[in-house]
Amino acid sequence: MSSDDERSEEPGSGAPEQLAFIRETVRRAKVPRAKPRTWRGAPLAEELPVARVLVNKGALHLDQYFDYAVPEELDADAQPGVRVRVRFGAGGRQVRGGRREGGGLIDGFLIERRASSDYQGALAALAYVVSPEPVLGPELLDLSRAVADRYAGSLADVLQLAVPPRNGRAEGKPSPAPLPAPPAPSPGSWERYAQGPGFLRALAEGGAPRAVWTALPGPHWPEEIARAMAATLASGRGALVVVPDGRSAGRVDAALTAVLGEGRHALLTADSGPEKRYRQWLAVARGSVRAVVGTRAAMFAPVADLGLVALWDDGDSSHSDDNAPFPHVREVLELRAAHGRCAFLLGGTSCTVEAAQLVESGWALPLRADREQLRIAAPLVRTVGDGELARDGAARSARLPSLAWQTVRDGLRSGPVLVQVPRRGYAPRLACERCREPARCRHCAGPLQAPDQQDLNCAWCGRAETAWSCTACGGVRLRAQIVGARRTAEELGRAFPAVPVRTSGRDHVLDSVPGQPALVVSTPGAEPVAEGGYAAALLLDGWAMVGRPDLRAGEEALRRWTAAAALVRGQPEGGTVVIVAEPTLRPVQALVRWDPVGHARRELAERAELGFPPVSRMASVTGPPEAVAAYLAGAELPPEAEVLGPVPVPGATPGRPRRQGDAPPGETWERALVRVPPGRGAALAAALKAAQAARTARGTGDPVRIRIDPPDIG
Repeated sequence: MSSDDERSEEPGSGAPEQLAFIRETVRRAKVPRAKPRTWRGAPLAEELPVARVLVNKGALHLDQYFDYAVPEELDADAQPGVRVRVRFGAGGRQVRGGRREGGGLIDGFLIERRASSDYQGALAALAYVVSPEPVLGPELLDLSRAVADRYAGSLADVLQLAVPPRNGRAEGKPSPAPLPAPPAPSPGSWERYAQGPGFLRALAEGGAPRAVWTALPGPHWPEEIARAMAATLASGRGALVVVPDGRSAGRVDAALTAVLGEGRHALLTADSGPEKRYRQWLAVARGSVRAVVGTRAAMFAPVADLGLVALWDDGDSSHSDDNAPFPHVREVLELRAAHGRCAFLLGGTSCTVEAAQLVESGWALPLRADREQLRIAAPLVRTVGDGELARDGAARSARLPSLAWQTVRDGLRSGPVLVQVPRRGYAPRLACERCREPARCRHCAGPLQAPDQQDLNCAWCGRAETAWSCTACGGVRLRAQIVGARRTAEELGRAFPAVPVRTSGRDHVLDSVPGQPALVVSTPGAEPVAEGGYAAALLLDGWAMVGRPDLRAGEEALRRWTAAAALVRGQPEGGTVVIVAEPTLRPVQALVRWDPVGHARRELAERAELGFPPVSRMASVTGPPEAVAAYLAGAELPPEAEVLGPVPVPGATPGRPRRQGDAPPGETWERALVRVPPGRGAALAAALKAAQAARTARGTGDPVRIRIDPPDIG
């Protein structure tokens, strides 16, 4: 025992020290302790004691910033861009000790710190800082605000799409140190395009070219995107590319790794899982990597010093978000290119009307190969029309024309053959064999289908049909209007018993297939890539794709056909494509000539004459009839606005998931279209947003659904 311990046990020793300690404890107890609920009586931060917060409320009448007091204990962590939790909805009457109290806890983002508030009443205090990690930078905030204004939505809704959910484990790990800029790549296959090397050179030199790129058929487009991104990184800037699905993202990811090496880019897809995706996103936000490839949500990726935004296949429906305010990737990337003054690349094997308009307006320049390069890369395209089908006995009995059978037989000698079928299943739609009258359910008049080989049921109500007869001619035999993928695979398997048959569709999508002879039956958009390319391809039931009652039916059919045909070997290598469709149809002619740009330009001219999008700006207003009428009556639309409709909206099909825009089961909805001329889109969006905000604030009437530039207008 030490001498100090001996002295401390003597009576009366240390009494002054103990008394002082007790007094200090009592003194500290009188100081108000920080309480996360209200922080009542707690001192505020000495500098910039007011935090301007965006609360996570998507209601348009709450699309503004709210001021909160910053307690001293949160001063260090409460920095602009961090996630916070605040009390919201207490009202101005619950004030104690100079602090507003009550209300429910809600998430938000701290936008800025201020010395004072414009609000004259008592402020509630920040409840706590969720994480000191700044996830909302100034550039991302400005972009999100521009997107919200463009689509008549709220900033909170846009940030729900732009900032991924937090993952604490990923946030706690440091991101790797950034790598130095790589050297400028060689043009590679970009030399096939007259302006290709110049485009890469402009990117490497820090320029901001804008191009609409019509890619040549074949497997080279992922590498060409990777080289464009590498050229941008060589200039010390960042690059972002958005593709429609995870399969395409994987191809670009592999190409970037081959061109740049490991550790220079991030892959942002839903398939990565929440932790890995958030870790990759944080590496981008922290500046560790400056190249990003991903699917739709990656359009908001916070790439530092952004020098290039690229989009592949902008006509794919997955590029249009199904969550409010329904932004489209193409429009968001256009905003980023304009605001950030960076390069823009819109690519695809086909060409949308919107892409043609960008070139027509001079906003972007075309990037195409000459006809000589196209003849080398594109396959031979042959057509089978109604006349040939009527004279073809094989087509009447086996539903496939003789030319198609011969093409399959020849193609299987050298590699796999792709068969594109517009529908999945066995026989999705049936008709009378004698008069071709559609077979319909006797209960609800819905179309009859055969998901398997035996059962016959209704596609709407799901009831089984055991004794069908035609109401027009009394026939009792059925035929398939559209042969499904499973039925086609079965028929081809019987015709070629020694050849393996693979199917790719919504339930099971193949990424790739080997280069050995095989039959690959696929629905549109699910075509796997074949090693060395397909020897041939059959595009069946073309009329089913062109004949849809949709303004974009021809454009969409050509895009689907072009995407499938681009997987086939070039004509010099014997690649052949057979399309079963009327040869005189405009999309079919565009496929035969391999001229998607010409088709898009003609469509654009016709839409300009009729005042259809994208030449005009349009918005849809959907909801119960009384709500739609009241909304339009109260909205202060621009003088040039033209209201079309309203018209009834199809209801949700019984037994099937409700699609976007369908009326709920048992309800009757209507839709009105509001059209304005070019240059008045911003005024239309502002008017619709103000009317919706006023309606929401009053809380009267049924809600209506607003969508700017709806993808489907009939």
